[in-house]
Amino acid sequence: MKIRKGNIKDIDAIMSMYNSCVNGMINMGIDQWDETYPNRNIILEDLKQKTYFVAIKDNLIVGGVNIDALQDDSYLSINWKDKKNAFLSVHRLAVDKKYWDQSIGKNLMLFAEELVKKKKLNSIRLDTYSGNPKAMNFYKQLGYHQLGYIYLKEGKNEYYCFEKIIQ
Repeated sequence: MKIRKGNIKDIDAIMSMYNSCVNGMINMGIDQWDETYPNRNIILEDLKQKTYFVAIKDNLIVGGVNIDALQDDSYLSINWKDKKNAFLSVHRLAVDKKYWDQSIGKNLMLFAEELVKKKKLNSIRLDTYSGNPKAMNFYKQLGYHQLGYIYLKEGKNEYYCFEKIIQ
């Protein structure tokens, strides 16, 4: 598997990967994402900002993640351990359903952690939906600590905020 920066010409393959992931989540009873999010415009903006990375296996885009230094304003209510605020945020981590349980997501997260080291930052912050126990367990197994919760979308339950100090 290879990880590289995504580009605009990848958009159709990326959206196909998200559709597979979202459908798999819905089939498991996880209503975190739907046809409105993540959407094409959001991913195109990630690609334009050059903060979106794709995982490639067998010449196919099988996963993706946006990694940047942005956070939702609601993150300000969380008592983060990284008091220097020297962090990267992980957004929209997804893996094509056909490639679940092949460590694609784990490799994308390890890639994010290496970016933190390379940029001489301290931590990674992210949030995940409380109705997605698979994702919550995934982050905990990677050493992320749940620090609180926020509300991001009307009609949805809370999103738990996670952080991992990298260095």
